[in-house]
Amino acid sequence: MIIAGFVLLGLVIIAIGYVILIYNRLVNLKHEVARAWSNIDVLLKQRHDELPKLVETCKQYMRHEQTTLESVMRARANVSSAREQHDLRALGDAESRLRQGLVQLFATAEAYPDLKANSAFRSLEARITSLENAIADRREFYNDCVNSNNIRIEEFPDILIARFFGFESLDLLEFSDQELSDPDLRGLFGA
Repeated sequence: MIIAGFVLLGLVIIAIGYVILIYNRLVNLKHEVARAWSNIDVLLKQRHDELPKLVETCKQYMRHEQTTLESVMRARANVSSAREQHDLRALGDAESRLRQGLVQLFATAEAYPDLKANSAFRSLEARITSLENAIADRREFYNDCVNSNNIRIEEFPDILIARFFGFESLDLLEFSDQELSDPDLRGLFGA
């Protein structure tokens, strides 16, 4: 009888320990996703600050390209709004439009040799390109963290703990199909 009590107590302690272990892993994943998002957020803010400088530099040379410049600034505002609201679907769409606008802006800048020679433009172009690459890398890391979280909270027995403690599935940061395909450079150059 006493041995059975100790065995039962041991099993209860092991079960509680296992629940604590699963809970801690889920919390770890949740914070890993938050950290990954924070990295993206910092890069988005940095790029957000650089875009007006780029547009102002371009305005001095590209007097007939106001539509392109305005579309970049509109897309910038949409990205900022979606980022502040933590709306990943809207952010993905806004990011796609912004990237398309930047591709068009940089392609259009090719027609302005004085602009291409401008050191401020070259510096901003390099900085924004660097930020774009970093955002793409961080987006991949973020989506990996989200996938790990979503898989973990659907596995048994983790699903029981996740549901009990309110852990939820998270959205991936996805861009449109247009964003994932190569840009149509012939269309940008009027060929």
